[in-house]
Amino acid sequence: MEPDQGFAVCPSCGRRDDTASLQPLFVVTGASGSGKTTLFGPLARLLARRCLVFDVDWLIDASSTLSGAATVADIPWDGFAQAWLAVSHGAAQSGLPTVLLGTLTPGGLDENVGRKWVGPIHGLLLDCPDEIRRQRIEARPSWRLRDVTEQIRWAAWLRENIAEQIDTSRCSPEEAVRAIADWVEGLLRNEA
Repeated sequence: MEPDQGFAVCPSCGRRDDTASLQPLFVVTGASGSGKTTLFGPLARLLARRCLVFDVDWLIDASSTLSGAATVADIPWDGFAQAWLAVSHGAAQSGLPTVLLGTLTPGGLDENVGRKWVGPIHGLLLDCPDEIRRQRIEARPSWRLRDVTEQIRWAAWLRENIAEQIDTSRCSPEEAVRAIADWVEGLLRNEA
């Protein structure tokens, strides 16, 4: 099936299903320690009835179980991203855009086979200085991964590739949540 003006159309037989409503997808990304998990709950409540908000880590356990991955590094990340694109497409059928908080990137999603089932993809980076990132990661419970060097490299790449940014070290969690919501709502107004 292929999306075509609000329908899903079979290119072989021409059958049309009314299941291809496309809504924008908002990707709030950041390296570990940027504040994604802290901001998720308050953001979901603030945007309730306007958007569906998800922490993408919810599917990590399912992805590793289904793929037989022994570690997080072994997860088939293209399939993981495709699953979230499918969730976003499902939300769109109810008329709701999706906000994903996690380590996905708009560019990575653009290259995915499931990309055709969502509308415009917008990206926002949550960031903080590397020393604060180091402190936040080291303050986590002992069972959490402590890959500080890798996360600092990832943060540098994200800074170079995602234009819209919020420095979570310069504002309170409440202010960061409000800034994210304002970003989402402003883009929705522009697309309306």
